[in-house]
Amino acid sequence: MKTLFDPGSALAQGLAAIRTEFQVPANFPAEVVAAAELAAKRRPADHLDRTGLPFVTLDPATSTDLDQALWIEASGPDLLLYYAIADVAWFVDDGDAIDVEAWRRGETLYLPDGKAGLYPSVLSEAAASLLPGGSRPAIIFIVRIGADGSVRLDGAERAIIRSRAKLAYDSVQPADLPAPFAEFSRRMRDAEARRGAARVDPPEQEVAAQPGGGYRLVFRPRLASEASNAALSLATNLAVADALLAHGTGLFRVMAEPDAPAVARLRLTAAAFGIAWPAEATLRQFETGLDPNDPPQAALMMAIRRVGSGASYAPYRGGVRPWHAAMAATYAHATAPLRRLADRYVVRAALAVANGRPVPDVVAEAFEKLPAVMARADALAGRIDRAVIDLAEAVLLTGEEGRIFRAVATDSDGKSATVQLRDAPVVVRIPAHGLAPGAAIDLRLTGIDMAKRKIMFEPLQAPPPSLQTPASPGSPRATSGG
Repeated sequence: MKTLFDPGSALAQGLAAIRTEFQVPANFPAEVVAAAELAAKRRPADHLDRTGLPFVTLDPATSTDLDQALWIEASGPDLLLYYAIADVAWFVDDGDAIDVEAWRRGETLYLPDGKAGLYPSVLSEAAASLLPGGSRPAIIFIVRIGADGSVRLDGAERAIIRSRAKLAYDSVQPADLPAPFAEFSRRMRDAEARRGAARVDPPEQEVAAQPGGGYRLVFRPRLASEASNAALSLATNLAVADALLAHGTGLFRVMAEPDAPAVARLRLTAAAFGIAWPAEATLRQFETGLDPNDPPQAALMMAIRRVGSGASYAPYRGGVRPWHAAMAATYAHATAPLRRLADRYVVRAALAVANGRPVPDVVAEAFEKLPAVMARADALAGRIDRAVIDLAEAVLLTGEEGRIFRAVATDSDGKSATVQLRDAPVVVRIPAHGLAPGAAIDLRLTGIDMAKRKIMFEPLQAPPPSLQTPASPGSPRATSGG
């Protein structure tokens, strides 16, 4: 759900075309807005009063759709994370107009010039959002974190909370956060290392104006506060997944390990950026040492994020342990119900099992239908992300026609090849008979089709031999880092 930033509106015209091409909804049907406005007036009836807990939120400064609020306290050698999640189900009834529209959308779509929300803003950015300054209904997950970083869901309750502050990644200070926050982050980080997890979080990209005119694509430094905040959702999602699995129900996020050809392509991409990858190091060993604040390494991290078949959703099946390779654990999405449809149902199931109640039939039935719905929504979001990146590349290279670029082939089918530019996080497909994976080649930028967001290059010389072990032919695009 990340996209690049365009503070100077350099992409405005192209973004409008993308919104039209992919039918990104500009607003909600009148009946959905009316239902949301009515739902926003609901007053909680069966929520506990937890307004005494000093919850805070931690998000990008401009965010207003706040799914999560946090508080942490010590409990002997353990830590207790109180993670309040927006109680979207309190406002949305099964089968009502809001629910039907949410199933049609699947998730919030993000573009540099704004988003197309999963729910109307009267809910997602007001009544249901965990904004400070007022009481809000929430589901509080109580997660126990052991000294070794192990997590367990100790309880879940419907409650009224009141956030004390809306903290921002770029300005938060240690004193703003609960005292055990740093220790919590350390425990989670150490536990990931012991599991062999390999979460790769590249920084976001930004279109930046150059002093002499034109634009360039830069990486925004990833802040330590962002990584620490991600650990909150990680701990909760792991604990919820374990609880659901133990009760024989749930919807899980699953992902396979990248296969050998994909890893081979990544090695070629690393070579294109001049990044040393020791032959004896596995992908997991290598990627944990990448620096997101170094542009070439950040671009490689984006390539790693996009390699392979990606993550998907799977309902519980007896005798099958759902597995997320990057997390090296059983994992669920439960902490962003304002932005992902599936989370609303996972939250409802976790609330039920934590309190010894059966999972509602409508939730169990939804678990069977949601994988297809979320796959469609994820695919649309992915196509939009790729279109935005293609647009940014076209805008950034406008005026560079005739320039020579160094590149390395990352895969080939014998007639054409995917090449990674050495000096920019850009990947293109070119006609190239006999260009072997791993081969270095110089390209001339011959033209740009802004309407199609297409960049055209031509090779300057006959294909040289490969310098590394070839990847399998016909491999899909490995990265779109810029």
